[in-house]
Amino acid sequence: MASADLRQELDCSICLNIYTDPVTLRCGHNFCRVCIDRVLDTQEGSGVYICPECRAECQERPALEKNRKLSNIAEHVRSIPEETGIFCTYCVDSPVPAAKSCLLCEASLCNKHLRVHSKSAEHVLSDPTSLGNRKCSIHKKIMEYYCTEDAACICVSCSLAGEHQGHQVEMLDEASERKKKKLRNVLQKLTTKREETEKRVQRLQERRREDQEKAADVTERVTALFRDIRRQLEDLEKRVLSEISRQEESVSLSVSDLIQQLEIKKDELSGKMHHIEELCNMSDPVTVLQEPDIGDLCDTENRERYYKQVYDVGDLDVGLISETLQSLSDIISGINTGIYVPEHADILLDVNTASINIRITNDMKTAFNKFRNQKHPETPERFQDYPQVLSTKRFSSGRQYWQVEVRESVKWRVGMCYPSIDRRGRRSYIGDNNKSWCLASDMKWFSKQYSVIHDSKVIQLPDNIPCDTVRIYLDYEAGQLSFYSLCDPIRHLHTFTATFTEPLHAALWVDYCYIKILGR
Repeated sequence: MASADLRQELDCSICLNIYTDPVTLRCGHNFCRVCIDRVLDTQEGSGVYICPECRAECQERPALEKNRKLSNIAEHVRSIPEETGIFCTYCVDSPVPAAKSCLLCEASLCNKHLRVHSKSAEHVLSDPTSLGNRKCSIHKKIMEYYCTEDAACICVSCSLAGEHQGHQVEMLDEASERKKKKLRNVLQKLTTKREETEKRVQRLQERRREDQEKAADVTERVTALFRDIRRQLEDLEKRVLSEISRQEESVSLSVSDLIQQLEIKKDELSGKMHHIEELCNMSDPVTVLQEPDIGDLCDTENRERYYKQVYDVGDLDVGLISETLQSLSDIISGINTGIYVPEHADILLDVNTASINIRITNDMKTAFNKFRNQKHPETPERFQDYPQVLSTKRFSSGRQYWQVEVRESVKWRVGMCYPSIDRRGRRSYIGDNNKSWCLASDMKWFSKQYSVIHDSKVIQLPDNIPCDTVRIYLDYEAGQLSFYSLCDPIRHLHTFTATFTEPLHAALWVDYCYIKILGR
């Protein structure tokens, strides 16, 4: 009874079996590693992780610490056979679990009766078992042998005169030991595989934690960057609006002063006009003639002076406002620095590397396969056996990307390679050596198939990828070369990881198509 209670204490509350690779949460509860991982996976994205036992919550995915002592106990208990329900034949007063069964006596014995049991060879002892299962169903005799041809347990009569007559047989203990040996070998292999699987699980969990930490770090930096951008834009908006208000106020004051002066002048002119009208209405010629001359009130000099005053008032200084807005370029530079925006590389094709069938356009941006000799001059850099071409520019540091258009194209390869790539022979084919990496398109059964290739190792990509326009992104120091399909939305196709030991050139393989390098 105590043994059963102990086994129950060692049961995982998720799978209800004895712990396998038990791990402990912060709250102290234990679970099988696989079981709790599945539960935590279902809680991913909910913002909170909950212990299935006590419902304790935590915001971050809990680290799983292996409980080595509990693991050892579970392994030990698992190796102890459970109570079989077979009781001693001779303990009639109360049931006592049997320790062994005697095949000759056809009786089960507890430890007490086993001590006084006969030790002679004909009394064959076995683990406690139901003796009815140990008798031959035909001859009703104890099964002592194992027929290796029919894989069956048999009695002596079966081996001498029954259907197993003449078959190769061996004693049950010998057959059992031989099978146990095989099972131990299988167990050892399974144990090794389980350990390897556990290590892979741990590596993947570490990778997941690293990715989560990296995503959290990038999220924090991007959030801080946009917060700073908003602050800078708000400050810039205030400065520009303040400058506009200042200029508006200055112009408004100048205009108001001029209006006031002109209003006074207008009043003076109105008085003179009224006086002239009175003179014009007088009938006495002496009075009119004795009035001093007023002069030319609309002389050119005064007129030009007033016009000049109007123009001298000025206007909004748009140039000054534009200069203030130049701060936007500083903000954009800050964005590039803050989130590591890669540089759009200006790629030109190197005609000296183009194979004899490749035609390069005058702008050095587009490559055609004309399937006839283009009469290129002989150069040591030229590809001899495949329709390929490299870029003039090489990259040995930093982050860059470039884009190609392969619209209405069937077979092509785009990627990057070392300048030391072979120029003739099979090893010069982009992707089929350890000096080049590429994205490839081919036609199979009237449908396009895409793959990524390095050192002749091909990784097939899904068929439903629109790859008319491709972006190639290089992070030289990080050793990453990535390919993206510029559909809507942009799709990541694959990332190669390597330790680059040479500069890299853009590389194109052009078959039934043309490939165009897209500008900035």
